[in-house]
Amino acid sequence: MRVKGIKDDIAGVIFDMDGLLVNSEELYWQANIQAAEEEHLGTPRDAYLKLTGATIKEMQDFYHKYFKTETDRDHFIKRTDDLVGQWTDEGKLKLRPGVQQALDEFKDKGLQMAIASSNYENVLQHFLWATGIRNYFDFHLSYLDVQKGHIKAKPAPDIYLAATQKMNLPKENLLVFEDSSTGVQSAKNAGIKVVMIPDLLAPNDKDKKNATMICDSFNEFLQKI
Repeated sequence: MRVKGIKDDIAGVIFDMDGLLVNSEELYWQANIQAAEEEHLGTPRDAYLKLTGATIKEMQDFYHKYFKTETDRDHFIKRTDDLVGQWTDEGKLKLRPGVQQALDEFKDKGLQMAIASSNYENVLQHFLWATGIRNYFDFHLSYLDVQKGHIKAKPAPDIYLAATQKMNLPKENLLVFEDSSTGVQSAKNAGIKVVMIPDLLAPNDKDKKNATMICDSFNEFLQKI
């Protein structure tokens, strides 16, 4: 696949999932707000945006700041996960704009496709089945693979390097799609070209430096091929 602005031919694409392929980051944000209001935490609604694409350390720092005990934290996380799962079953989980068209286009062009997500395996499977896109991908990596492989989570390059090895393609012929700063940094650290399609948070100066290109949606990216 030839892409305007990229000199190398693209033979494989690797996707993040949350906030990129599906609107789950928005659902998690709303679930965080509802769970916090149920527990009367009194935290500002925009505080939970800090969890969007957060590193493990950033998440730990957030929980340490707002929760007195690990039990309180775990209850909050479980309530959030349960709400997102419920809303997914109710049909509120949606593909983001242009995703279906992009998957169809990439499939028609014979590209290898994979997912490299920091989310849990059962959640990833739930989302893929709910949206009907499971069969587009040759394989997927999740937080289970991070644990099993004893590799570091994003923004470390490990999960993208693992995906590259599994695809058995040169890095120059791969393209990563990400929505978050953490994910963009991970792909950059792995030495793979990355297209940022932001979700809840606008790109920062570091994103603009690290990303190969930034598009408003997959629809905009499709205009470049």
